[in-house]
Amino acid sequence: MADEAERLAAIHTARSRAVIEGIESIDPDFVLHLASSTLGAVLAHFLAGPGARAGRTVFAMPREEEGVAVTCGLELAGRRPVMVFQDNGVGNLLTVLLTLPQAYHVPLYGVVARRGGLGEYNSMIHTVSERVEAILDAAGVRWFQLDARTPVEAWAPEIKRAWTYSRTTHRPVFTLVNLMGG
Repeated sequence: MADEAERLAAIHTARSRAVIEGIESIDPDFVLHLASSTLGAVLAHFLAGPGARAGRTVFAMPREEEGVAVTCGLELAGRRPVMVFQDNGVGNLLTVLLTLPQAYHVPLYGVVARRGGLGEYNSMIHTVSERVEAILDAAGVRWFQLDARTPVEAWAPEIKRAWTYSRTTHRPVFTLVNLMGG
């Protein structure tokens, strides 16, 4: 049992580092986030680690939909914001996502931590998290997946490519990242 816990911890650490590297390659001047234990290492980097630097503002979104509105305002002001949150918040942001950045062609990018699946310890998470891809597809929102099928070495460049895609298409784009081992 200890070996499995160590294996999963090593996966989480490697994937979190790759997400940090990917976000840093974007060089955002604003990082908007919602606290999540799954995103702990990523958020720690930007809140109190090397990612907390002059010229970058890091702050918590009160709710996902408010984060979308603030991120759109920052985009329209010519800034480089990135949202970081958990996938069970996707349901909260649909209305504003579809009526602001999607409708008005505002590039918006978010890194979204996956929950649910094997190893999930919170039984209520599965209801939304297992359906996030279908929800985003139904809403016409572009997303990319990073999990065990993608070598961790490719994660940072894929995050940068997804951010670039949001700029090319002038639409919201999310990268769904499975930090927990799936």
